[in-house]
Amino acid sequence: MERKSPAFDPHTPNIARLYDYLLGGKDHFPADRAAAAKMLEVAPELRAAIRANRAFLGRAVRFLAGSGITQFLDVGTGLPAQPTVHELAREIAPAARVVYVDRDPVVLVHARALLAGQGGTTVAGGDLRDPGAILADPSVAAALDLGRPVGVLLTAVLHHLGDADRPEEVVASLRDALAPGSCLVLSHGTSDARADAVHTITEVYESTDAPITLRSRERIAGLFEGFELADPGLVWLPEWRPEEADALDFPDGPESSLILCGVGRKG
Repeated sequence: MERKSPAFDPHTPNIARLYDYLLGGKDHFPADRAAAAKMLEVAPELRAAIRANRAFLGRAVRFLAGSGITQFLDVGTGLPAQPTVHELAREIAPAARVVYVDRDPVVLVHARALLAGQGGTTVAGGDLRDPGAILADPSVAAALDLGRPVGVLLTAVLHHLGDADRPEEVVASLRDALAPGSCLVLSHGTSDARADAVHTITEVYESTDAPITLRSRERIAGLFEGFELADPGLVWLPEWRPEEADALDFPDGPESSLILCGVGRKG
């Protein structure tokens, strides 16, 4: 069944704009800011958590590039944030190629405008619920050599798939299409965080164009089936190979970041 992309509606909170607002961007509307305010009332650490997620992405991309990965597939990329994935990768691997995928037409317009004229980058429309269609997209197939390792980035996106969307099967489909040595970078909101925050965050996301399903540590660990986790394993955002340059303060402990993350390599 064909899945429709979300239509532009400034009156309904949009996940990409909400994330942009929490990151300190400028591409958002009153509905997005109101939704964020409801969550921040009970989980003021959410803003730091979103920034910690972006910082984790940066560390993970540099780790992959330093490990020899020169191809990246960023699914659910969201509105462009600085530094971009291709900028991060090219700090270490100047010839790195990056494919950005999102289902939101507004995100695609922004991404294409930002990347116009830049070689080695591709923007494609696609829904994570149909990974086969993403990989079969002619622009993706032209940009990525699936016979060589690819770094797949699924940061803060899989929790927008409900259980009926079979997230484990989605990840398995991507894994099976990848060459040995490919890597999965994943972060996922967890129900193991504070119960009051989890309840409110889930409730607010129900009013957006991308409801959220928070999962247990065990369920999130299961998404890495077929991948060998790099040290330090599946951990809270600020615990994954922390660097002083992007350290954020979580006074109540790393679990206040609300999101678990890890990097796995296909054997």
